[in-house]
Amino acid sequence: MTGEAELEPERDRDAEADPEAEDEDPAAHLKDLEDGAGCTEIWSHLSESREE
Repeated sequence: MTGEAELEPERDRDAEADPEAEDEDPAAHLKDLEDGAGCTEIWSHLSESREE
């Protein structure tokens, strides 16, 4: 039988290790996209932000 700690998702362990991580919006890098943007627009947006 495994312990409960072994069954916790990895993201929960990371949040416990870094309390400030909970305050960050995981989709913040997409906030500049228009509603309804498709895969191509998202890819282009992410590609441009990597160049900066």
